[in-house]
Amino acid sequence: MLIAAAPPDVSSVFIELGAATLGLALLSRFASRFGFSSIPLYLLAGLAFGNGGLLPLAFSKDFVHVGAEIGVVLLLFMLGLEYTGSELTDSLRTGVRGGIIDFVLNFSPGAIAGLILGWPPVVAAAFGGITYVSSSGIIAKVLHELGRESSAETPAIVSILVFEDLAMALFLPLLSVVLTGRSGSGAVISVLGALTAVALALLVALRFGPRLSRSFSHGSDEIILLTCFGIVLLVSGLAQRIQVSAAVGAFLVGIALSGPLAKQAHRVLSPVRDLFAAVFFFFFGLQVAPKELLPVLPLAMTLVVITAATKLLSGWWAARLAALHGASALRVGATLIARGEFSIVIAGLAVAAGAEPKVASVAAAYVLLCAIAGPLAARAADPIFALIAGRSSRK
Repeated sequence: MLIAAAPPDVSSVFIELGAATLGLALLSRFASRFGFSSIPLYLLAGLAFGNGGLLPLAFSKDFVHVGAEIGVVLLLFMLGLEYTGSELTDSLRTGVRGGIIDFVLNFSPGAIAGLILGWPPVVAAAFGGITYVSSSGIIAKVLHELGRESSAETPAIVSILVFEDLAMALFLPLLSVVLTGRSGSGAVISVLGALTAVALALLVALRFGPRLSRSFSHGSDEIILLTCFGIVLLVSGLAQRIQVSAAVGAFLVGIALSGPLAKQAHRVLSPVRDLFAAVFFFFFGLQVAPKELLPVLPLAMTLVVITAATKLLSGWWAARLAALHGASALRVGATLIARGEFSIVIAGLAVAAGAEPKVASVAAAYVLLCAIAGPLAARAADPIFALIAGRSSRK
């Protein structure tokens, strides 16, 4: 006689997820009421309700993790919809120097800090990657919240983000190979595979984007929603499988779509994007145990101050290379301060490979502080510039 297994307590999962979602809605209302970004509130809520927080929740972390990953790819997909293939190549062509400056100024603090702390060189290099790469997911959300998707400085910001994401397509496979001690041929194959995949995706987006857009067009919002959502998840999954960032894959899908289809996709997917983006930031906070943050807060805060300054400098430099001045130049650097998903992935690789355990706690504290400071700095850029300009004019 077969006895059916007891079904999981789905009701408690629904209740906790429903309560968490309503809580995020209240936080969003509060942020909207006082005119600031909701991202820091989502992160702090995750910190409060995560492992070791004030009121730990017991719902399925795997379920929330999948929702969080969907949030990242949708954020990048929607950002990609704002640009055509020609605009992407132009921004990359003009933004290479800015991207190199961004790498030098922001990779160095983390790598130097790792060496000072006595970590092995490969772990120090991993920490350099943590301080280098900005959070595409957070920045895409900030640009949306502030209504800056089409602002003059946004192409300069996007060119830096794309340069960083493509650098991660090279850095992550190489770091993974070195940390796990695989042979030199394995490293070469992994890196070449990642670069080939990105090049092919760019080629498809640039050469066949308009044709793909025409073939997928349809008058039904339901069909467009299902088609675009399916394509984004499929391409992102394939990209992740071959060691390329899922975010890069989603961004390139957005680039490939153009014309009326892009506008329709933006309209029907925006609510889905907002839901899963909130889940992403909340889940990131859930992963951080508050008791592990306290011992490393001084080091993390020092790094935040240093790398916020280097991001402001590299962003300002990139803006000047793009012929931007004044408040627009300050906006670029301020918007790039946020770190997020890539930094956590790098720390996870280092810890999984048996590297210095302290990397995880330092990285978590650093990313959490940057994720809070970044949106606040992006919003404060205009008032700060106005204050500086006002003082200069009085002199």
